[in-house]
Amino acid sequence: MQQPKVIFLDAVGTLFGVRGSVGEVYSAIAAEFGVQVQAEALNDAFLQAFAAFEPAVFPGATSEEIPYCEFQWWQMVAERTFYQVGAFEQFTNFTEFFDELYQHFATAEPWFIYPDVLPALEQWRRIGIQLGIVSNFDSRLNHVLDALKLREFFTSITISTQIGVAKPDPQIFTAALEKHYCDAKDAWHIGDSFRQDYEGARAAGLRAILIERTSQIPGEL
Repeated sequence: MQQPKVIFLDAVGTLFGVRGSVGEVYSAIAAEFGVQVQAEALNDAFLQAFAAFEPAVFPGATSEEIPYCEFQWWQMVAERTFYQVGAFEQFTNFTEFFDELYQHFATAEPWFIYPDVLPALEQWRRIGIQLGIVSNFDSRLNHVLDALKLREFFTSITISTQIGVAKPDPQIFTAALEKHYCDAKDAWHIGDSFRQDYEGARAAGLRAILIERTSQIPGEL
């Protein structure tokens, strides 16, 4: 098999995952604000709320507006999550709670790196393959990569909220390829979502590789 010029990777669910579950994180931080909700119920509600929203892309927003748009999008997901479990009204100041929750996911604390990631990244870098990320996360990804000490491996980071399109739209892969002056036939994409990563990359002309993780949430954060 011919060595690719570039390997792109998905972020959440491929490079790193949530410790425990999103519901556990929501539950722990809600408890700090005096709201007690079972983690399992919150996790189920989060998955339903997350799936109910259109992808977080803001094609008309300026670069200065995007962080605020991201915050607002995730706040709506969190509000629906707590409404579904009947706990939203228990907060005296939901925005204050959500601000702490949102910033928490920009740190290393809620994440863990999958054990096969660092050896693979080091090997690819050693043999001269360029590496990039293509993700439907948001601007916090840059902070997470720094916190997890993964940023040094990647030449490019392409994030849906900043590009204005989300996987599986081929345009996000095209935007990533342009950063490397690379043709699609010379690039691979590795991810954990069949629809977003595998089908999306194939539609854009890349070699697509689907990876299965035992600890993940559907799609991406």
